[in-house]
Amino acid sequence: MDSVQSEIAAAAARMVVEEGLEYGPAKRRAVRQLGLPARAALPDNDAVEDSVREYIALFCADTQPQELAALRRHALTWMERLADFRPYLAGAVWNGTATRLSDIYLQLFCDDPKSAELALIDHDVNYEARTVTGFQGGPVEALSLSSVCPGLGEAVGVHLLVHDHDDMRGALKPDARGRVPRGDAQAVRALLEME
Repeated sequence: MDSVQSEIAAAAARMVVEEGLEYGPAKRRAVRQLGLPARAALPDNDAVEDSVREYIALFCADTQPQELAALRRHALTWMERLADFRPYLAGAVWNGTATRLSDIYLQLFCDDPKSAELALIDHDVNYEARTVTGFQGGPVEALSLSSVCPGLGEAVGVHLLVHDHDDMRGALKPDARGRVPRGDAQAVRALLEME
């Protein structure tokens, strides 16, 4: 990675941690803030994640572990509520880079994709439905809601990405670094026990 990409990754990491931005918007805003051309080569997400970990170690080491644990406990609560839909935790809360500004991303694997939405309606949960790109590159429904995280004492975003049950086959394939990109409730409990 060249020095310009390193600068973009470092600036993006600061925005991810301090403002709760997702990687894509953070990289684009970093390019603008650094006064670089709009077509500047962007660092990949692994480079940004490495910079996020460095930023957290330098500036948030005293608060981030407790915030991460609170978010993981809250994610586990939602996973237990949604157990019928085979939930898996993904994103920053799963990979350990979450702070109090991070959202929780749960991937559901349903026989009937509308069943998760119906379950939220049955329990009077307010949510917003939209279509996003799933981990396999195709469109999936995302049900986004706000939920108070007891460990933080504030509301956090919870996003339920609804996949077809058959999509689970490729869901646990390790990424380029050999890491599993998501985990079920048992895996989240194991992470909490290690903290």
